[in-house]
Amino acid sequence: MKLDRKERDILHILQTDGRISNVELAERVGLSESPCFRRVKSLEESGLIQGYSANLDQRQLGLQVTAFVQVSLDKQDDKKRRDFLTRVETEEHIVECHAMSGSHDYLLKVLAHSMDHFSEISMQRILKFPGVKNMESNFSLMVTKQSRAMPLK
Repeated sequence: MKLDRKERDILHILQTDGRISNVELAERVGLSESPCFRRVKSLEESGLIQGYSANLDQRQLGLQVTAFVQVSLDKQDDKKRRDFLTRVETEEHIVECHAMSGSHDYLLKVLAHSMDHFSEISMQRILKFPGVKNMESNFSLMVTKQSRAMPLK
């Protein structure tokens, strides 16, 4: 999608402050209110803006453990893969899932309250998902950068 400078400015501001009023947004990007509103609406309707959400502090929610789990599946059987992905979707502690190239099939980001809780999630749930042959876990010791903002240049 080809974006002009004003649209990139709008997206940049909305990525950092999704609750900004249209009046303030229009002022910051140098548009009047109606054209700014129309541009935002158009970006939403095109699917480029997929929604708005609140960023929560996982530690304040008691989620002290962040694990990146590499999963290898038994076989590349379509049914097992679909069943695996269905289970991933229903597990609330798996917050991201990426199909990977390389030696593992999937990379999961898992949030847990404690190491005991992570152990339960991994051994009693993930390892029992359809088709799972192997999994390896790595733990985040400290977040040095975390952003949902997309590069717009």
